[in-house]
Amino acid sequence: MEIKQGIDYQIEIKWNKLLAELNEQFGGGLDLQSVIFLIGVQELGKGYQKFSKRQKVELMHIAICTVLEPYGFYKLIGRDKENWPHFEVVGELPPLNDAQQRHLMKEAIMAYFESEKNENASTIEIPEELRYFQDESSE
Repeated sequence: MEIKQGIDYQIEIKWNKLLAELNEQFGGGLDLQSVIFLIGVQELGKGYQKFSKRQKVELMHIAICTVLEPYGFYKLIGRDKENWPHFEVVGELPPLNDAQQRHLMKEAIMAYFESEKNENASTIEIPEELRYFQDESSE
């Protein structure tokens, strides 16, 4: 699968803008993984606290499921007694290389933050640029 250069360039511009905003808010040094972790903490809804290594991995899983849910890959099925969200897989991700995975995650994270600004997560629209992931998975 070949990624179009223009798409990556535009996403990188938007991603760097989002990272700059988040770095300003959280004190700098953020990267893709740390943003995923922050989303997990946000979605858990308990604020930042001391988390075990296992919990940190689970928070990242929560974030990934959350940002990919609007794309039809995961569905929130509920929360446990400690209020941790649980998801089920409803759509299989197409095979992606590392660059394509980063591309998808950055786009999904930017859509997540945009929906947070609009305070309506159900209105995330899949950008036309990402439709080629779905098209090539059927080849």
